Order: sequence, then structure tokens, then C-alpha cells
Amino acid sequence: MNRRNFLSLTGTFTGGLLVLPEFLHAYGTSNSIITGEQCVVFIQLNGGNDGLNTFIPFDNDLYYALRPKIALSKNEVVGKYKGMAFHPALKDFANMQQNGHLSVIQNVGYPEPNRSHFRSQEIWQTASDSNKYMNEGWLGRYLDVQCKEHNPIAGINLDSIDNLALKGIEPNFITVKDPNKFKSNAETETVKLSTNPQLDFVRKIANSVSEGATEIQKALVNSKSEISYPKSGLGKNLEWIARLVKGNLNSKVYYTSLNGFDTHDNQLAIHKNKLTELNDAVFSFYSDLKQANVLQNVTIVVFSEFGRRVKDNGNGTDHGTAAPMFIIGGNNKGQVLGKNPNLSDLDNGDLKHEIDFRSVYASILASKLNFNPTQIGIKNKILEGIF
Repeated sequence: MNRRNFLSLTGTFTGGLLVLPEFLHAYGTSNSIITGEQCVVFIQLNGGNDGLNTFIPFDNDLYYALRPKIALSKNEVVGKYKGMAFHPALKDFANMQQNGHLSVIQNVGYPEPNRSHFRSQEIWQTASDSNKYMNEGWLGRYLDVQCKEHNPIAGINLDSIDNLALKGIEPNFITVKDPNKFKSNAETETVKLSTNPQLDFVRKIANSVSEGATEIQKALVNSKSEISYPKSGLGKNLEWIARLVKGNLNSKVYYTSLNGFDTHDNQLAIHKNKLTELNDAVFSFYSDLKQANVLQNVTIVVFSEFGRRVKDNGNGTDHGTAAPMFIIGGNNKGQVLGKNPNLSDLDNGDLKHEIDFRSVYASILASKLNFNPTQIGIKNKILEGIF
């Protein structure tokens, strides 16, 4: 069994209780964590969030003409700014933007867009061209380069399934649903390596994951929730991330997601509920980090795999292309970047992307993680003006 096959077989270790056979606890210690204050938290909106009903061109008559059944009225929207405004469910997003802590990046997408959920998510998670396929995610490649040796807590995925974005050659991340239950039941011991490289590799992985579980528990002991979070799944995940950050876990990237944005029907009600869940969870997270005086060290990135069609289908919208991204915290400049959506110049009924999502990734890598994006194959120009 080679290293790559082992990783594809095991993926990462998902908590629950981490129970490892005794023979797997016999490989040194892991001191490979990347040092530095900055970290990035990714919130992926699964299903294709309708950007035009999230950050709304309320001052454009075509918006109302093309969406007679689902358009938000000028009296409903909040945080008006140069012809754009937020969905009323995102009232706290509007406040964060007006306070200079949230940037909006408009018309984000990529050339030759793919409208399949799975393929478009894969493109975003690997930072590949739409006609190329990659086995490692862009954050996994970053961690492969940055980690001195493999380290399972360099990245934390708060979910019940692994995320391709974090997958690299080395297992530098852990997928865990409930960090409080992610524990090892065995003591680490140091013994000589065997003469079997495959066995040594398995020991190395298992032992470092056991140590990762220990580090997570230490971080939780060193922190507590200062803010009341909503009881939603996203609220709980962001509360865990806040505690790990405040407990000095020193992971560089955290990843979580919110499902339910595939609004082909009954969009007004569904979208309002999902945006409310997003708003309340993110604002609690923001407030917690701000109160702990660590907001400047944490960059929150909110995105979806694509937007929706410009024209409604009656009571909803179908798969589209470009959409806005949101950057919160991390000393971002609180700007609205990019032109307002051009509803009169469409690509077969879809918005034309103006900003490549990989330019946003490049900016985050360069500005927040002090990393050259070309080292992992991202050659897009860095988007200026975020930080």
C-alpha cells in the first residue's frame, strides 16, 4: 500500500471517540504545526446561493422586470450602498459592512462555468480550470508546502464528511463533527521504527491524529463561549471554531458549510430562512471574536459554488454562474469590490463573471497567510483592495 492509496482509503479521522490499536501509537511526536496568528475560516453555502437576492441591485429596473415573482422591494432591503443592498435577513451583514468589517466581492466566478453542483464545488475546492481535474484541494496543497511534516490539525473541517479543498498528499487536516467528543484513549509512546515503511507510515498517521485529538481538547479547556450562539448546525460549528481559535489551537484553516441553497421552488421562504440562519450564526461568531480581541487575526470567507439564473422560473431560480463573496474580519477594508451586476449584458441568461475566484484565493494566501499562491498552481492576479 503506498501513501496515496492509504490516504484515499482512510481519508481523515472523524470524531467521535478516536480509538486506535496499541501498535499504532508508536511513532514519535509531531511538532510541525505552523506558527503565526492568522487563520482563515471558510463557510461554503451548498446548493448555489442566489446572489442577486442576497446582495441586491435594488436600483436597477431590470431586476424587477426579470424577477416579477421573487424580487425584493426597495423598501425591504437593508444597508443600501450605490444601488446595492442586502437581503433583510442579512441585517447584521449590513451592519458589519457599514462598520468597515465586511467586504463584498461582486460577480465572482470562473471561465466556462459548470452548472453541476458537484463539479462546480470541485472546481472551487481544487482551484482548477473548469476543464481540468485535480486530486488535491487548493488548501491541501498549501498545507503540504507549509507544514514541516504532516500535521492533522493544520486544518480543521467541521462536518460529517471530508472536504476536497483540504485534501493534500499528506493528511494535514482532521474532519470532526463534535470536537468535544474527539478524544484519544491511548497514551503516546516512542519506540524504534520498524523496517516496514508502510507500517511506519500508518503509525505516523495514527499517532499524529491521536496527538491532534489531545491538542483539540487542550484548546477547548483553555477557552469558553462568551457569546450566546443560535442552536443551528452552523451556529454550533462556528462556536466550536471560536473556542479552538481562542484556545490557541493554531490551525491555519477551518472549513464548514451550510446546506439548502438550491432554491428551484418556494425560494422566498426558503432563502429567507437560510440567510437568517447564516446571518445569526456568523454575527455571533463575529461578535465572539471581536470581544476576544482576535477578529483581526481571523478572516471569514463566505461563498457558494455558483449563483442562480437572472430570470426567475416562477417561484424560484435555476442554476446560474457568478455571485458575490463576502470577507469578514481579518482587517479587511470593508469595501464593495467589483461593478454592480450588469443585467442588460448577460451570457445566455446568466451573469458574466468579472472576478475569478482564484484571484480572491491568491489575495487571501498572500495577504493573510504570507504565501506565494503560484507555489500551488494559482497563477491568477491577486485581487487588490480586500486587505
